[in-house]
Amino acid sequence: MKLLIRNLSRTTTEETLRKLFEVHGTVQSCTLVIDKESGRSKGFGFVEMPKPGEGKAAMKALNYKDIDGQKIRVKKAQPKPADGNESDG
Repeated sequence: MKLLIRNLSRTTTEETLRKLFEVHGTVQSCTLVIDKESGRSKGFGFVEMPKPGEGKAAMKALNYKDIDGQKIRVKKAQPKPADGNESDG
């Protein structure tokens, strides 16, 4: 189960995020989205947990939890929409 974590503090690290979610089960991957220009966190990331039950438990326990001074939002990540209908103009 892939989870989207939003409203992260810019100081929150992938290690911090991983440790938060590992309390609730196996973490397959943990990725912060980084701004290419500044090299800093954009304030959101993804955690992948292979067992849906563990993912749901983590989502319930961590949604709106205060982490590094920010109330994070945790929800199931939606698949990327297929590009094809967008035009530049």
